[in-house]
Amino acid sequence: MSRAEADAHGFGARVLDTLDRWVPKPAAWAFGFRIWLAMVLALYAAFWLQLDSASSAAVGVAILAQPKRGQALSKALYRFLGTLIGGAVAILLMALFAQDRVLLLVGFTVWLGVCVFVAQFLQDTRAYGAMLSGYTVAIIAVAHIDAPQTTFDAAVGRIAAITVAIVTITFINDALASPSTWQGLCPRLAAALVSAKSFAREALTKGDPGPERTAVLIGGIAPMRADAGAIAGELDDGVNRAAGARSAIAALYVLAAASRALAAAMARLREPDPLVREAHALALRAVSEDRSAEDLERDGARLRDLVDEGLKDGTRPIDEVMALQRALDVANAATFAEDGLRALGDGHKPLRDTALPTHRDFQVALRAALRVAIAFGLTAGFFILAGLPQTSFALVQVAATCALSSVTPDPKKFARGVLIGMPLAALCAGTILFVMLNGNQGFPLLAIALAPVVFLACFLSLNPPTFTVGFITLVFTPVLIAPENPQSYDPQTFLMNALLVVIAAIILFLTVRLVLPISASQHRAFALEEARRDLVEALSGEGGDATARTSLNADRLVQFSAWNSGSGAVRRASLHHAFALAQLEAAAARAHAQLRQLRPVGGLAERIGQAREALAAGRSDGLDRAAADLIRAAGGEGREVRLMLARAATDLATASRVIRQHGRFFRRLSRPSS
Repeated sequence: MSRAEADAHGFGARVLDTLDRWVPKPAAWAFGFRIWLAMVLALYAAFWLQLDSASSAAVGVAILAQPKRGQALSKALYRFLGTLIGGAVAILLMALFAQDRVLLLVGFTVWLGVCVFVAQFLQDTRAYGAMLSGYTVAIIAVAHIDAPQTTFDAAVGRIAAITVAIVTITFINDALASPSTWQGLCPRLAAALVSAKSFAREALTKGDPGPERTAVLIGGIAPMRADAGAIAGELDDGVNRAAGARSAIAALYVLAAASRALAAAMARLREPDPLVREAHALALRAVSEDRSAEDLERDGARLRDLVDEGLKDGTRPIDEVMALQRALDVANAATFAEDGLRALGDGHKPLRDTALPTHRDFQVALRAALRVAIAFGLTAGFFILAGLPQTSFALVQVAATCALSSVTPDPKKFARGVLIGMPLAALCAGTILFVMLNGNQGFPLLAIALAPVVFLACFLSLNPPTFTVGFITLVFTPVLIAPENPQSYDPQTFLMNALLVVIAAIILFLTVRLVLPISASQHRAFALEEARRDLVEALSGEGGDATARTSLNADRLVQFSAWNSGSGAVRRASLHHAFALAQLEAAAARAHAQLRQLRPVGGLAERIGQAREALAAGRSDGLDRAAADLIRAAGGEGREVRLMLARAATDLATASRVIRQHGRFFRRLSRPSS
């Protein structure tokens, strides 16, 4: 190939790469068409029903715009519930404070702060529903502060418009075969399982990959939790598919932790006996790529036999018991992961259904609530003192944008997107009103004029870096157009509304940076404080379900990794301590769970009491003695009791080793409680 041909070939490749990057895919065009059609139909239905707030139907469709059917259904459900609650509170506040605007605004500010605070402790669309119930009061009560007698009608109209939006977008998604969430999650979960098995094989053959590699692994697993929560309403067997996805995700967390624990146990054994070597080989085989469900079941049964055989005489060293038990844990995690993935694909009832709680910091939630309340209060005071027209419209936009920012992973990034999206929405709305429509009243022309903006906003929202810009453009363009019959073309009103939404964006941008900002070091400190409280609960036997705690700790570690900063050595040390904290908490929760099940067994009451006391005290020597006592007691018990004793002794010994290795860190961490 000549140089000219090579240059031409390279130029062509660059052009194709650019086109592939910037030209929307067919799926993006289909998504844009569905949202445009749903928005037009919702607006037409609202006009036909003669709803007072017809534009709310179009805005509702814009807010519910999701590329997957399950995501839209989940968000629609909590949007409806949030609107009902917000409408009821709006009527109540107006009934109490209709004659006193100051008290009405104070009451709304308190309610908005409470809703934002509660939303911080919920997940995904449930958090959105809680936050929505807050600013819905602004849309209904604050927007009608000059006409309190219309509040009830406004609430009914708002609920009716939201209902129209939900019915319309659900119908369009079903009629046009919107992609299902579970179909998109299946390949992602399968890929995560392959990565987790590869991680486990590396741990079992080469040694512990370390906390940084583990953080990367769980960082790829954690985002799938949101999709798992949106599957239940998609199909008749959606509940089973959702449970399977949750079970598989939880199992992947456990697989990463158990494989590291088995690698550490094997490293402590200089010459493993044949029983331990066989268990290690079975665990390694369980995480291979070619194991069927029947193979995994046989491997698990053989590993349970090995654990039982290892405890029959009651004299086996604790390190060997730990290796046997951790090998069984690896096989069990692989079994649950494979079963959960199959349940997601075919809808059968999975082996278990487990929750996937997320980590939230009280201090972060409190600051988010106070930030929104302070921003709204200061803005309300400024607008009222300035005597600006359309103050109620501006307050609604400030409340909505501030509340929306509070449930996003990065409020600062969201605020930047709003700062770009609001002027773009104003430009699009102005172009539609005064260029494309230009005084005309025909609905078909309005539908055609909306299409380019809707498609552009959908394309932007599908690209993660520009999601907020697209979302704001899609939502606030119909807000500023305010479609009605007949359509109003008052340039003064439009310009004032456009100015006010841009001011709201600026207020949000300044708020997230100046009002109670939270630095990365504060995030880490808050997370460690919450982890300390959870650890105290786990050591005292109040840690809750161990599998759920593992998911909670995994989510906390993902967040901690994002906040971790400083030099490489400092980051590694911080992450190492965070993993140690999670390991100790999980071990304590599992140990207490096993000890509670063993309580009815005769002859073990004294040993169980000593083990629980050792856990509560957090002393490594006491935990070692308790673990050894349980192993000695196993010889005179039946098979099922021996298996429970093996799990309890393993977790007691794990807690002992973590405390001994990180004793200085745990002593420093416990100082705030003293």
